[in-house]
Amino acid sequence: KGLGAGEVRTIPYDSLITPDPYILADEATRTYYLTASGGTMWKSPDLRSWEGPYSYIEIDTTSWMGSDPMIWAPELHHYNGKYYCFTTFTNTDIIVDTVPERCDVLRRATHILVAEKAEGPYHPISDISYLPEEWSTLDGTLFEEEGVPYLVFNHDWMQLENGEIKQIALAEDLSHTEGEVTSLFSGRDAPWPREMQSIGELTFGMSLSGYVTDGPFLFKTGTGRLGMLWSSWSDKRYAQGVAYSLSGRLDGPWEQQDEPLVLENAGHGMLFKTFEGKDLLSLHYQPLEENPGPRRPMLLEVDLSGDALIIKGRYNP
Repeated sequence: KGLGAGEVRTIPYDSLITPDPYILADEATRTYYLTASGGTMWKSPDLRSWEGPYSYIEIDTTSWMGSDPMIWAPELHHYNGKYYCFTTFTNTDIIVDTVPERCDVLRRATHILVAEKAEGPYHPISDISYLPEEWSTLDGTLFEEEGVPYLVFNHDWMQLENGEIKQIALAEDLSHTEGEVTSLFSGRDAPWPREMQSIGELTFGMSLSGYVTDGPFLFKTGTGRLGMLWSSWSDKRYAQGVAYSLSGRLDGPWEQQDEPLVLENAGHGMLFKTFEGKDLLSLHYQPLEENPGPRRPMLLEVDLSGDALIIKGRYNP
C-alpha cells in the first residue's frame, strides 16, 4: 500500500520529488525500484512512468531508532540471494554528543534491513548497532572485495567539522560489523569542496565551519579501476565528485579529481545499468534559481568502458 494517507498513482520521471535517489534494476522482476530520503519507494518497468509511493520499511520501534525516526538515503542491494536496504535512521529524541561551539549530536546511524523480495518489506536483520552509538554516521553503502562485504559510510561533518568517509568489514550475513574502522579520506582532501562557512548564504543558513562528505558509492571502470562517487559543497552549492583508488583496493590511497563531475547543485549519485545495457548516473538536483525548493532526480548517461567515468550527457527516459 502507499505511504501515509496518499494513494498510489503513476507519474512521469520528471515529476518525482526524491532527495538522495537510488535505483535498483532488479533482473528477477525486470522492474526498477527507486528509493529516496523520507522512506518512499517507486516502481517502474521502463524508467519513464513510476508507480507509488509504496511503504517498504518496517521500523523496530523498540530499538534505538525510536517510534518515528527520520529516514535518509536508503539503498537497495541484491546480495547473496537476498535483498538488503542500507538506510540511515535519526532518533531526534536522543543526543549522543555535544560539540562545543558547534552542535548537539543526535543519534544517527546506518542500519541494514533484509527482505526476500526487492519490493520488501524490509526489516532489521538484528538490533545490534553497526557503529559506535556516540558517532553521527550516515549514507552507508555496500562494497564487496575478495569475498568480504564492507560498510562504507560518512562520519558526519557536523560532529567532526571535517567530514570523513570510512569503512569497516561486515559479517557474511551482514548482521554486524567485524574488525576496526579505517578512514579512507576526508572532505578537505579534495581541491574542489568549499568550507561551509565560506560560502555564506548558500549553506541554508549554516554558518558552521567544516567540509561535508556525502553519499559514497563504489564502482569499477572497464579497465578494473576502482572509483568512488561522493558529494560535497562547492562553488555552486552541492556538487558530485569522484575519487580513484591508486592501489585498486578499498583501503586506497584515494586520488581526488581536481574538479567535480557535476557542479551546479547536483549530487548524491549512484550508478546502475539499465535492462538494455546503458550505464546511468542517478543523482538529485535543484536549480539554483529555485532555492529553496524540492530536490528532483536526474539521470546522466555515462561511459565506463575506459579508465575513468565519463559523462556523455543528460538521459531522458
